Amino acid sequence: MPEVPLWLWGAFAATVVVSLTVDLLAHRTAHVIGFKEAAAWSGLWVGLALVFGGVVFLVLGTTAGTEYTTAWLLEKSLSVDNLFVFAVIFAYFRVPRAYQHRVLFFGVMGALVFRGIFLSLGVAVVSRFTAVLFVFAAVLFYSTYKLLKGDEESFDPGKSFAVRMLRKVVPVRDEYAGTKFFVKEAGRRVATPLLAVVAAIEAADLIFAVDSVPAVLAVSDDAFIVYTSNAFAILGLRALYFMLAGLLDRFHYLSKGLAFILAFIGVKLVLQASHKMISDSVPEIPSPVSLAVIVVVLAGSVILSIRRPPPAQGDPAPPIIKE
Repeated sequence: MPEVPLWLWGAFAATVVVSLTVDLLAHRTAHVIGFKEAAAWSGLWVGLALVFGGVVFLVLGTTAGTEYTTAWLLEKSLSVDNLFVFAVIFAYFRVPRAYQHRVLFFGVMGALVFRGIFLSLGVAVVSRFTAVLFVFAAVLFYSTYKLLKGDEESFDPGKSFAVRMLRKVVPVRDEYAGTKFFVKEAGRRVATPLLAVVAAIEAADLIFAVDSVPAVLAVSDDAFIVYTSNAFAILGLRALYFMLAGLLDRFHYLSKGLAFILAFIGVKLVLQASHKMISDSVPEIPSPVSLAVIVVVLAGSVILSIRRPPPAQGDPAPPIIKE
């Protein structure tokens, strides 16, 4: 892949900063985000990701553009699990719906920083120790097993490491104070539950990074491609959550589709490492094939979920505590 020009990094950074600023200003007043508003914002984030992908195609070539699109779609699909965890966290802390966007905004900011660190380390390790790809493949195969078996460990927001550490560092009151993270009580500074919710969101993202980082490194080992694709996928998570919150349980085949995708990416990693370490005759899976597989599996999972609803239909309402 050709060298990434400095101005392209600058264009990416400017796009992210401007977009987040506009988003923050548009939601400076706490309010409940409805489906139409969420759909409009989701369309905006997807549009930005695709436009930037077009720039990557034009500037860096077809291979880089295909890798970017594949990595973005892969991270977008793997992020669906995050949406379920968001709902669990909001229900656990009884977060009023009007405050949920603010929580996710700062959660996304932290995720952008941590993903940048993890992906940079991943690229550096892979470039020096090709054998680590086999380890990454093993992680993905284990995640596939957990998804298919359906016995994933439940996430307890109140017991997460980040929340426990927060409570040790600063007192956390029981009541919310609007969208404030800190208030003063009896002359001392204390945190509101909203800060604990942000900590729980960040802890959840660190857990999901265990799957997504190895998966995206199977698509590309270029720092620019893996980070920009991840960033645009993460930026659209908030709008996607508010748009699909009431529909998540209906896509019951999606977990099986994600399991297949993780297994496929695991095989891709094994072949990639074998090609580099064992023999050039070992075939690799081209990025266009990976992109096609992800699109077909995701589309098939959604269509199958719609055409074959689960046998026992419960209350479709999301587990979010209303005001």
